[in-house]
Amino acid sequence: METNARIGRIAPVAGPSGAATSGDFDRSPASRQAEEAARYRLVIEEGPSAGSYIYKTLDRLTGEIVRQVPREKVVELMQGPNYASGSVIDTSA
Repeated sequence: METNARIGRIAPVAGPSGAATSGDFDRSPASRQAEEAARYRLVIEEGPSAGSYIYKTLDRLTGEIVRQVPREKVVELMQGPNYASGSVIDTSA
């Protein structure tokens, strides 16, 4: 077996847009942000009362709800018989 083999650097290969790509370490911050944003999905559901909506941000990879507006506790309060807009906070002292 010969031991005089030389290992050199491989030149980056041009991608479809003509830009050179040499692996994950040289990707632009904008490219990383776009990939991260594509990981999430917005789901809009009708709320418990007419004209109300629930906005959920889901992680596409795990299926986990990352954020929900309004929060689950507020949605539970909205379903109660004594709920009215502004009734979540008691301002009387």
